[in-house]
Amino acid sequence: MNITALKTFLAIVDTGSLVRASQVLHVTQSTVTARLKSLEDELGQQLLNRQKSGTTLTPAGTRLLSYARIMTGLWQQAKYETGLPAGLASVCTFGCDRELWHGPGWAFFSGVIAQNPDIAVSVRQGGARDLDMWLSEGAVDVIMTFESVTRGAQTVHALPPETLLLCSDRPDTPMDADPLYTFVDHGEDYRRQHAEDYHDAGVARISFDSSWWALQCILDRGGSAYLPETMVRPYLEDGRLYPVAHAPIYQRKKNLIANDASVQNWAWFQTLIDDLRGGA
Repeated sequence: MNITALKTFLAIVDTGSLVRASQVLHVTQSTVTARLKSLEDELGQQLLNRQKSGTTLTPAGTRLLSYARIMTGLWQQAKYETGLPAGLASVCTFGCDRELWHGPGWAFFSGVIAQNPDIAVSVRQGGARDLDMWLSEGAVDVIMTFESVTRGAQTVHALPPETLLLCSDRPDTPMDADPLYTFVDHGEDYRRQHAEDYHDAGVARISFDSSWWALQCILDRGGSAYLPETMVRPYLEDGRLYPVAHAPIYQRKKNLIANDASVQNWAWFQTLIDDLRGGA
């Protein structure tokens, strides 16, 4: 089966049309059509319904979809590992929630690099849905995420929770009446707890779904926000930010989830997890 044809099929599914797939793949629409036809001919099944409004999966296409993602992910892994330069024995592919890179994600990456000079490291950032999909497809070996759902032969390694502190650029900021307060969306559990504790606060004028962007905002424009302690610790230490007195402190669970087959020969993996649990 042609990997290029599978990638083309996935591009059509992800973009919703042959035209947009051709733009993403930087090929002509006729090339996309030919690749799809060759795949359908090989399988003896129509994979997509084609309409003016776009494409939809047929039952056969739906069945192929997860296999196509797995096969293209494994092929990408195989190409990467086969092409490693001399002196590198294997590769660790690491998927990290973008909210966890500043602190625990960087600590994992740095630990792999420092402890294993013969291992190459490939890092991908994404949200919870992306990370779950990549791990299931075999496109990554291990992910750092706020989720704890596993699929098949995967193991969850719980890490110390992420502590969220209310920080401000002013030392005397009130806990619940700061007109410059910026809301950061740290997930469903956080939204519920925050709503209970600040039920009279009203709606913040500025909100982000990124801690890093919120941090840059209050450093540049002033204000306060709930931010991960690992991220703001340097700014608290040098006096650019201040913890808001008497403000509630929240915690958000975080985990490493690994494909068991990928890490079974990594003697260093458990040691690194222990380091993360002790230093986080």
